[in-house]
Amino acid sequence: MWGLVRVLLTWLGGWSCVGRLAAPARAWAGSRGAPGPALLRTRRSWVWNQFFVIEEYAGPEPVLIGKLHSDVDRGEGRTKYLLTGEGAGTVFVIDEATGNIHVTKSLDREEKAQYVLLAQAVDRASNRPLEPPSEFIIKVQDINDNPPIFPLGPYHATVPEMSNVGTSVIQVTAHDADDPSYGNSAKLVYTVLDGLPFFSVDPQTGVVRTAIPNMDRETQEEFLVVIQAKDMGGHMGGLSGSTTVTVTLSDVNDNPPKFPQSLYQFSVVETAGPGTLVGRLRAQDPDLGDNALMAYSILDGEGSEAFSISTDAQGRDGLLTVRKPLDFETRHSYSFRVEATNTLIDPAYLRRGPFKDVASVRVAVQDAPEPPAFTQAAYILAVPENKSPGTLVGQVSAADLDSQASPIRYSILPDTDPEHCFSIEPEDGTIHTAVPLDREARVWHNLTVLATEVALSVHQMDDSSAQASQVQVAIQTLDENDNAPQLAEPYDTFVCESAAPGQLIQVLRALDRDEVGNNSRISLQGPLDPDANFTVRDNRDGSASLLLPSRPAPPRQAPYLVPIELWDWGQPALRSTATVTVSVCRCRPDGSVASCRPEAQLSPAGLSTGALLAIITCAGTLLGRSDWNQAAPRLALPAQRPVCASPPALVVLFVALRRQKQEALMVLEEEDVRENIITYDDEGGGEEDTEAFDISALQNPDGAAPPAPGPTARRDVLPWARAPRQPWPPGPADVAQLLALRLRGADDDPSVPPYDSVQVYGYEGRGSSCGSLSSLGSGSEIGGAPGPAEPLDDWGPLFRTLAELYGAKEPPAP
Repeated sequence: MWGLVRVLLTWLGGWSCVGRLAAPARAWAGSRGAPGPALLRTRRSWVWNQFFVIEEYAGPEPVLIGKLHSDVDRGEGRTKYLLTGEGAGTVFVIDEATGNIHVTKSLDREEKAQYVLLAQAVDRASNRPLEPPSEFIIKVQDINDNPPIFPLGPYHATVPEMSNVGTSVIQVTAHDADDPSYGNSAKLVYTVLDGLPFFSVDPQTGVVRTAIPNMDRETQEEFLVVIQAKDMGGHMGGLSGSTTVTVTLSDVNDNPPKFPQSLYQFSVVETAGPGTLVGRLRAQDPDLGDNALMAYSILDGEGSEAFSISTDAQGRDGLLTVRKPLDFETRHSYSFRVEATNTLIDPAYLRRGPFKDVASVRVAVQDAPEPPAFTQAAYILAVPENKSPGTLVGQVSAADLDSQASPIRYSILPDTDPEHCFSIEPEDGTIHTAVPLDREARVWHNLTVLATEVALSVHQMDDSSAQASQVQVAIQTLDENDNAPQLAEPYDTFVCESAAPGQLIQVLRALDRDEVGNNSRISLQGPLDPDANFTVRDNRDGSASLLLPSRPAPPRQAPYLVPIELWDWGQPALRSTATVTVSVCRCRPDGSVASCRPEAQLSPAGLSTGALLAIITCAGTLLGRSDWNQAAPRLALPAQRPVCASPPALVVLFVALRRQKQEALMVLEEEDVRENIITYDDEGGGEEDTEAFDISALQNPDGAAPPAPGPTARRDVLPWARAPRQPWPPGPADVAQLLALRLRGADDDPSVPPYDSVQVYGYEGRGSSCGSLSSLGSGSEIGGAPGPAEPLDDWGPLFRTLAELYGAKEPPAP
């Protein structure tokens, strides 16, 4: 017989069976009475259903929730029941002998809703499984132990003001941790606790909506709404939770602008320039942001001519500024109207009235001291050139706008007339020339005339801010015919020897410094002689053509000078003359110049000195020939004798030619030598030239004397202290001794020349058995002085001469 498995749920001390027996397959099939063959199914020792345990149940002892029993258990104590899985041994325990299952602690469904366990019956002695293991589930049954909560609360929402009833504001959502599939523990209902009558909430969805129309932001901008969520469908005994919703009314343009006052009064000084701020106007608009932006305009014409109004950077205030210069003497005040309009208008709220307002504005113009005003903004005057000083040029005039009786004094700013070409009368402003003007030097003179008020009272005299104004005066120097025309440039041209008659040689252009007109019309004319070598044709445009006549100009070494006459057509006409240089040149076939010098021709001026001497000698011989011929009959000599073949003439001619060649050669040699001479005027650097040289490196280290105490003396620089001179020896003077003394003093004195540029080389190197051969650094003496450490006689025959000069001692004086 199969065993039964019962699951007992104990709740409030009662027993309840939630499990049932699974009969054997044959009995189950027979009970159904089904015809035909019996249905076969797998034989099992037990079949499991789901077991339940109520959450949060806690008693004094572990609670029995079920019992396991196998049909192999004969009640002999040989069967042992085992329980494994989630919570086995901690949350759930089993009696090994009886199979009773107990729960040891209170369970929370929100933490874990079910447990999966594994049951098995084994032999107590051998632990051999008596039944295959079977899995079952224990579910935790929910109770209403969790109130609703709003995970996203508190909420903030915005809705436009003046919204219609039922406008959706926001949706709130609450969550209940209880099991929604079991009872009403998780069934929520929403209600409004605070915020009525302005807002309502949908009980099922939690959507918050407006409950009344025309909520005005300007009246109340923010609302605090409290929403409650209650489980158990809102019935008694249910749990609840609440949240807050802050609802802000957003602004719409539902309010027109309004000036707080109907009349605005301002004042401005007449000297205020365009753009000067006169005042501010603000129309009040309770709206916010772009809904409160304003645009201002002037409605009346007279106000818009003198003033202008614009909106400030924030778009709220109207800035009234001066548009054109004001004049108190002309008008004392201005009255006009200003309109303020919203720039953004919502058509949905046009019924609330026109979104604009109008206010009156009065601007008073205040009088201020003004400088004199000239009758013209600028003056343009003219005066002819070359007029004598004191010539009237024109007049400027200014008046005091504050008082017509105030005198004005005029002056010219010195910086605008540095040459003092003009003068002005201080009382009436007439301008005269101070020096004759030259239009060719300067056409326009730009002056600045200053007009200053004259003080009439002591108070005005003490006032340092004297009123003055300036005006520009442009004076034009008118032209007169005072400049004769001239050639545009000095012309030096040429013509080929083979040029054809009538050929154009040069276009001559003239200019006149006078102004364009008859004064600058120029005519040119050449030589009127019909036999002239060149002709000039006037082109009647300020230029002339220099032409070659039908008869070509004969070639010559000197260039031709062609006179040109120029005159203008002014009143009176002025004339001038000029000269054009024309050279006759030999040209190549292509027309380029080959040479402008004619071939040299023999002339007496080109004869050499020898030829002149020969001519003079022959002339002298000819003069003496007549005497010779007369004396020839008497002396029986030949009457005809060659003049130039006489020996004296030939000798004189030869000597002259020879001398001329030698003189010419000497001149050339001197020139060659003089050209090759190079002069050097550079000086040495003195002490600076020898700063980089260490003279001690050139001294003989073996024969150098020990250095004296103190700084080392330099031999290449003039010392500051001179060496003391040796005194004269007492007794009779000995010439040899005196010379030796002077030589020693000269050798030991570092201050004597050369000390600037001569370097002392007292060392010639090492490696020689003779040592140094230089005597520059030696301390030898003449007569009686000790010689070198090594006798010179031991050096050999090559140094015998030195031994005789330095080593031999002079015999003693008798």
